[in-house]
Amino acid sequence: MDKAKLDALAAAGIDTADALERLMGSEALLQRFLRRFLEDGSLDALRAAVAAGDWAAALKASHTLKGMCGNLSMTALYGLFTRQVALLRAEDTAGAAALMPEIEAAYARVAAAVREL
Repeated sequence: MDKAKLDALAAAGIDTADALERLMGSEALLQRFLRRFLEDGSLDALRAAVAAGDWAAALKASHTLKGMCGNLSMTALYGLFTRQVALLRAEDTAGAAALMPEIEAAYARVAAAVREL
């Protein structure tokens, strides 16, 4: 992966050095996992659950996303999902729902950078 692509991923909130360390330096594996992240349906499930007020399903989807983002060193998204999971566990559904615009924006940045790989 060239420096420009690594820089774009970093600008999108992905700690590429940490991710590559976790993946034993395999850029090909990182690219494959990042692309799979975009194909995962958990964000769609989260959107639908929040829209429907299904907070148990929202917690499940947000927790899943938190784990994926942590494993892929998506620090910005990981932080947002960590906050959302905590809010949902505290039954602050309004606070959890209010994070969705930030989540959507951070996800869009990650998606744009990953699509350029």
